[in-house]
Amino acid sequence: MRFLLTAIAILVLAGCASFDGHGLAPGTSAAQVESVMGPAADKRVHGGETWLYYPRQPYGMVNYVARFDADGRLISIEQRLTDENVAKIERGKWRADDVRDLLGPPYRVWPFPRMQRDIWDYRMMTAAAGSTPQALYIQLSPDGIVREVYIMNDPDNRLSECCGR
Repeated sequence: MRFLLTAIAILVLAGCASFDGHGLAPGTSAAQVESVMGPAADKRVHGGETWLYYPRQPYGMVNYVARFDADGRLISIEQRLTDENVAKIERGKWRADDVRDLLGPPYRVWPFPRMQRDIWDYRMMTAAAGSTPQALYIQLSPDGIVREVYIMNDPDNRLSECCGR
């Protein structure tokens, strides 16, 4: 029994350690990054770099991108769901690919055919909201142009129901 509990504790700690790629240094190979962080949810190429996306949605409220040089060596790992990145999104100018490049894949995509919109749903934390989880909604028209960007308290946040927030 003691062995089983120890094994479970080790697996839990190993899972937590790899959640954000902590400990991976620049120059690490893509194979090593994948062995620590798991398989990427998306892969994109940007001007000689390859970006691998590791969303930790909805409960992690982060999306990481691991950036690799042309030789497949890690440049950096960045958390993309930040206030600064959301502020860069320009309504009427940005396209769906621009948002996906910047933030990574959404947690959910909600089709609203009568509105002629798809709404991309991300879960994140913001500086203004403190410890209250937020929902980021990005409305895209059929031509793939960003039409609206909303941040509001996460409607799925169970903490507010139990703890009076």
